[in-house]
Amino acid sequence: MFTGIVERSSRILNLTTTPQGRRLTVSSRPETSTSGDLSPWGDLVPGESISVDGACLTLLPEAKELQFDVVEETLRRTVLGTRVVDSVVNLERALKVGDRLGGHYVTGHIDTLGTIRSIQSDGETCWIIEHDRSSRFRTVEKGSVTVDGVSLTVASSSDDSFSVALIPHTLAVTSLGQRDVGDVVNLEMDHFGRWVDELHRDRQGDSS
Repeated sequence: MFTGIVERSSRILNLTTTPQGRRLTVSSRPETSTSGDLSPWGDLVPGESISVDGACLTLLPEAKELQFDVVEETLRRTVLGTRVVDSVVNLERALKVGDRLGGHYVTGHIDTLGTIRSIQSDGETCWIIEHDRSSRFRTVEKGSVTVDGVSLTVASSSDDSFSVALIPHTLAVTSLGQRDVGDVVNLEMDHFGRWVDELHRDRQGDSS
């Protein structure tokens, strides 16, 4: 379980093909950090879960850098399949009991992909992100959405797109500041909003 509050962003150092998919090597030294601490994490435990651009991956043991095995299913369904060496990814360690919950509940299971269709800047930066109209995963206005692992508030929503506002701090300490129109991003929808939507659909089906 995560919160969508990215702790740091780091650069991909290497990608190697494995029988199951790809091995992803990410620098242990961050490019940016929300705490300002640019030293490597000193208490990582092999086998722990880390959100990489919003996708929950398992840390491999015995490596100087951060290494993860990414299976074909994850490569196909997330942006990790398109990341290359030198791409910067967002990282967040799993939530501990007693931690502050600054974002929202995030599982690290990507629902669908979105494409940035518009970036407008007028005091704050506004993105319009389009996703598959046929997807049953929809955003909820004023609810939450996770974009490449970053917890954001939905400003407006329609069946196939939504908008979010990004403050300068978010753009500075995450990889979102490097994204451009046409880029594809990982999306995880608000689970509370999804449950309410599914409950509403079920009740409509019962009454028909």
